[in-house]
Amino acid sequence: MPLGPLRPSPLVEQAAQRLRDQIAAGAWPVGTRLPGETTLAGELGVGRSTVREALRALAGAGLVQARQGAGVFVIATEPAEDWSARLRRASVADVYEIRAMLEVRAAELAAERRTPDDLAALDRALADRDTAFAGPGVEAFIDADIALHAAVIAAAHNPVLADLFAGFVPVLRDGLLDLASLVDVRGSDDAHGRAAHAALVEAVRAQDPAAASEVVRAELDRTLTGLLQSR
Repeated sequence: MPLGPLRPSPLVEQAAQRLRDQIAAGAWPVGTRLPGETTLAGELGVGRSTVREALRALAGAGLVQARQGAGVFVIATEPAEDWSARLRRASVADVYEIRAMLEVRAAELAAERRTPDDLAALDRALADRDTAFAGPGVEAFIDADIALHAAVIAAAHNPVLADLFAGFVPVLRDGLLDLASLVDVRGSDDAHGRAAHAALVEAVRAQDPAAASEVVRAELDRTLTGLLQSR
């Protein structure tokens, strides 16, 4: 299928887009080898170096793969989705299920590794949550609740866990705000989970991993149940 020459402008971007369009249209199905650089350069009306850079861009997007001595092969018809985009598409209930797995272990690690500074941060976060509960806005309460959980994650002293949780936060926040439009996420003093969150902080302070993980598991299970029921 002739591709036609390109107009003058950013040639690499144009070449990459033209090849991407052809792959999406099925000109080269998954598993097939692309024509050689010389052939593509002639069809696109550009130099081989431009084609080479365009193929690198497609490889970076997860569409093609170069195989030593064999050529460049199509491995997907749509660009690979990055982690942030995947999270934005996920339902908050799905994210909560993964969050529960992470935070249960994080609570155990926090209980084992917490420092005096971590305990001070946890105490401040718990006090801020109480203050937000007493205030008029549900948004501030949700932010304060997430901040307390983030303080537990920080006390685990695992940067990968911290990065994963930070990636979840925007989806969690949006989902909880949506839930707040359907039900009172604060409820009574008992329903807002003050006792459970205080118990979490105390379990971390007492260096009791089993108690800390159990508090987190029970609290997140309750919230996940509410999210599933609101669907």
